[in-house]
Amino acid sequence: MYRSVTRSIQVTVQPRFVEDDSAPSEGRYVWAYTIEILNLGLENVRLRSRCWKITDGRGRTEEVRGIGVVGKEPSLKPGESFEYTSGCPLSTPSGIMVGTYQMQTDDGEMFSVDIPAFSLDIPNAARVLH
Repeated sequence: MYRSVTRSIQVTVQPRFVEDDSAPSEGRYVWAYTIEILNLGLENVRLRSRCWKITDGRGRTEEVRGIGVVGKEPSLKPGESFEYTSGCPLSTPSGIMVGTYQMQTDDGEMFSVDIPAFSLDIPNAARVLH
């Protein structure tokens, strides 16, 4: 499990290898990750967009940006959380993801929240720092 807190917004990530959707002989490795976003602060916030930096085991990096997450722009009152699951395919058996969410307060102020870097490694593989 990976966790970070930025401006009273806690982001927890739990990645897992999806063996049934992967085909290593074809260079296809798939991970799912579940993210919980918890508002530890005192103000209402809405998740507006995301930006991911995905690096595979060969050091190739892809940046992915988009509105909301899984088709939603959740609002979080103090103490509320939002959880979702998404996925990431790679052509290598390891990689790393890191990113940010753009959040907005009820007053219209935009701010970034860190998504902690997390490792994507097939089970029982040697761990490699990228």
